[in-house]
Amino acid sequence: MTAQPIHPHEPERVPRHGEGIAAALSGARRMEFYREFLAAAPEEAEGVLKRWWCEAMLDTDPAGDRLTAAALDGTLPTTPVADLVARRREAGLPVE
Repeated sequence: MTAQPIHPHEPERVPRHGEGIAAALSGARRMEFYREFLAAAPEEAEGVLKRWWCEAMLDTDPAGDRLTAAALDGTLPTTPVADLVARRREAGLPVE
């Protein structure tokens, strides 16, 4: 099963490639990304890009500070996985 954003970004805030990811990160985090990406074996490179794309999306989220605070305070709304699976089934979407 793949997760889809509730509010998709068109165009995405962070392009899904190394240059786009690096541009969205701050100096120290950008260097950490490059070190990890350049050290990755070819079969690991895609995983590194995916992880750092998520980090870059979180870093550039206008509501990021509010969401982080809510998560740390335990007030961030959550949805049980069973509810999400039921919604996907009702919409005729795959749930594997």
